[in-house]
Amino acid sequence: MVAIVVILAATVSVFTLGIADDINRPGPLVAQSSGELVSGGTNQIVRLTHIAGDSLTVSNLEIVVDAQDACGGKSRIVNLPTNTLGPENYNGDDIFDYFSPDGGQLDTSADGTWEPGETASFRLASGECELNSDDKITVRVIHTPTRSVVIQESLITT
Repeated sequence: MVAIVVILAATVSVFTLGIADDINRPGPLVAQSSGELVSGGTNQIVRLTHIAGDSLTVSNLEIVVDAQDACGGKSRIVNLPTNTLGPENYNGDDIFDYFSPDGGQLDTSADGTWEPGETASFRLASGECELNSDDKITVRVIHTPTRSVVIQESLITT
């Protein structure tokens, strides 16, 4: 009888305290996005455009870059927003050169929200991750509170 009361009390407290709401809460919806990988000389710039859907709070995002097929590197951009990509801003291989070469919503000078119609960009280091014509990388934008992928783009060098 005591065990039944304990189980019931635990179940009621989970729903009453809202713990279940955090578990079941969906991530934001990005209905449409696009990506571009521009490579030429030392420029290997990734541009992601949030075309339609929910606004994204930049501090709740991480960006996973999988370039293992192209150059053997895989890394995650963390601690956004930022103006640079030092060791405190990536987990994994050091495949980044610097951040936001042409501005963008992941930069600290932006308003902290990535709205539809806005672009974010970063640059891959040509010395650390040399991309050749037709190399493919995959970029995923992760909403960290829900661990959901809100943008996924497979990009081929142009």
